[in-house]
Amino acid sequence: MLRYTFRRLLTAIPTLFLIVTISFFLMHVAPGGPFDMEKGIPPEIKKNIERVFHLDLPVWQQYLEYLWNLAHGDLGPSYVLLNFSVAELFRIALPISAWIGFWAMVFALVLGTVLGVIAALRQNRWIDYVVIAIATFGSTLPTYVTAPVYQIIFGVLLRLTPVGGWGDGSFKHAIGPIIILGLPQLAIVARLMRGSMIESLSANHIRTARAMGLSEYAVIVRHALRGAILPVVSYAGPAMAQLITGSIIIESIFQIPGVGRYFIDGALNRDYTLVMGTVVMIAVFTIIFNFIVDLLYAVIDPRVRYE
Repeated sequence: MLRYTFRRLLTAIPTLFLIVTISFFLMHVAPGGPFDMEKGIPPEIKKNIERVFHLDLPVWQQYLEYLWNLAHGDLGPSYVLLNFSVAELFRIALPISAWIGFWAMVFALVLGTVLGVIAALRQNRWIDYVVIAIATFGSTLPTYVTAPVYQIIFGVLLRLTPVGGWGDGSFKHAIGPIIILGLPQLAIVARLMRGSMIESLSANHIRTARAMGLSEYAVIVRHALRGAILPVVSYAGPAMAQLITGSIIIESIFQIPGVGRYFIDGALNRDYTLVMGTVVMIAVFTIIFNFIVDLLYAVIDPRVRYE
């Protein structure tokens, strides 16, 4: 297991290197620069500003300098928010995005798993059709539609939760973003769980367990559910990485000061270091959660071994 862990950590390094390299050069291929939108700025002052941030160097030199700084944990300064470094912005925004994303994933996993299991146990009955309808509804309606509808109903008409904003960071400000962010994930988890559970219930070892006189609870929870949950675990890793690093649409609609808003601001203003920092952070979290999923496989299914 230790060899497997060490090997996976080593393979993560070239993966991260490729992501950083491709993202860096793609971003510099796009027209415009961080200070092109400044109106009325004299060319001499603009050149001086670019010299301060080393933007006057050839792209390959900027790339090598960025790699060197990244290897030392330095994500660089923000070109637009001049009083902050990218690391400082993430220290402020990442806990907010991670908190909302974590609970959105918990909401989706718990409710989606329960709905999927119920639908599988009641296959082709009315409750199965209701779950399929909910899953279809959740996976087809985009969040930029469900979020305003939620704000109108629960924020404006019923006044149960704030329409937007982060306020003092209390839970009532996070309820809307958590539900809207988790709805598409809930739909996918429910569909995955239903299909996997139906397949698991028809397996030979389940029929053998029932023939041996085990209770229905033991058959479903100990045997069928354990094998059926593997596809959900595979999906949950990358999904968790995506959710906790911020949602551009949700954070923009609910005015949440998370990573997603900084990313869109950085992309619109050509803030190279802020965009690159976001890309690196998402890549690192994706690698970490994929690694955790691989380890969980061995825990859930003892047949899986990495030795």
